[in-house]
Amino acid sequence: MRIAMIGTGYVGLVSGVCFSDFGHDVICVDKNPAKIEMLERGEVPIFEPGLDALLARNVDAGRLTFTTDLAKAVKGADAVFIAVGTPTRRGDGHADLSYVMAAAEEIAHAMDGYTVVVTKSTVPVGTNRQVQEVIRGAKPDAEFDVASNPEFLREGAAIDDFMRPDRVVVGVQSDRAADVMSEIYRPLFLRDFPIVTTDLESAEMIKYAANAFLAVKITFVNEIARLCEQVGADIKQVSKGIGLDGRIGNKFLHAGPGYGGSCFPKDTRAFARTGQEHAAPLQLVETVIKVNDEVKRRMIDKVMDLCGGSVNGKTVAVLGVTFKPNTDDMREAPSLTIVPALVGGGAKVRVVDPQGRREGEALLPGVHWCDDPYEAAEKADVVVILTEWNEFRALDLKRMAERMETPRMADLRNVYSSADVKEAGFTAYAAVGRRDDLTL
Repeated sequence: MRIAMIGTGYVGLVSGVCFSDFGHDVICVDKNPAKIEMLERGEVPIFEPGLDALLARNVDAGRLTFTTDLAKAVKGADAVFIAVGTPTRRGDGHADLSYVMAAAEEIAHAMDGYTVVVTKSTVPVGTNRQVQEVIRGAKPDAEFDVASNPEFLREGAAIDDFMRPDRVVVGVQSDRAADVMSEIYRPLFLRDFPIVTTDLESAEMIKYAANAFLAVKITFVNEIARLCEQVGADIKQVSKGIGLDGRIGNKFLHAGPGYGGSCFPKDTRAFARTGQEHAAPLQLVETVIKVNDEVKRRMIDKVMDLCGGSVNGKTVAVLGVTFKPNTDDMREAPSLTIVPALVGGGAKVRVVDPQGRREGEALLPGVHWCDDPYEAAEKADVVVILTEWNEFRALDLKRMAERMETPRMADLRNVYSSADVKEAGFTAYAAVGRRDDLTL
């Protein structure tokens, strides 16, 4: 199959590379010439484990190319995927669909035969119908179908998620479009991965409902963690106890500083807005958004409490600023709330992150970047674990404590235990959801 992928952001690039590895001929399109030149050199503009090697393999095989010329890519394509950004729109919290609609109009003018136009971007219910109207309005005689094919990729594990998915969701209106999509995903079908074929609206809804449900799980366990601190329970034990119930499951039950990233924050806001517009308010989702913001502020309080109520004049070492490990993505990361609050409170903040510096330098002004956690901890008053990178899971705690001015730790990912840090020489420790760990 010949595939054009419009947009080389996270979703577009990963999807395009993986489709080419299926054996399809893929052309990835982006308006940014610098990004296309980088990709043509074999350089990947995002950090995703294994993506650079997979890209190089398919470029060498002649199945994967890059261009700024959308018309060239769309001409003769069997399917054109729209994988552009849908950021939160200012003012009302809804998804900004201007990039999607602009791409649809350009695609319409470039099509030269039957084409399936596939929305890969995360979009509210009804968007694919709008894409259809835009294309029909721009080219009334166009022969095409519109399909919805939402992505379910976890940053840091995206290639495995694409190649071994829990399910593939495809929303279509015709058998002809369904046949094209089946051929595109044929390698997964042959290996018995579930392909869920629905109407357009159901496919759009599945994506938002799935993300909202996971955001609910994260927020629920953070609410329970707060109560655990008050009653003396241990959130790790509670999470394990409820997660072993097959109806609940153990994923997304890890207490911490709240969810972030490119999906959950904007998707929950857009989903809540959709409910309001259709007189079916999603009260649970609206509450999740509110509580998640409160969770981040509670993390600031934990650090403040460790420092006697104020960080003014204190040196704080922050380990990790990306929203999760194994990615360089800073979008909506808890660090973007917590670190500025520490700087604003008068702290001297040192930051170390294996991949976050490229984006973080612009997003976190007023901090000092370090190369390793021990450098960051030198003469520090408190160390804060904010992202659970593997590099921070096996620290030499004694070495770190000896370097600090006052060895105190705010472990906002529950990586360690009070016994670990006490034996290493720390004098104060705060975790999430474990009251007996608040003071040593």
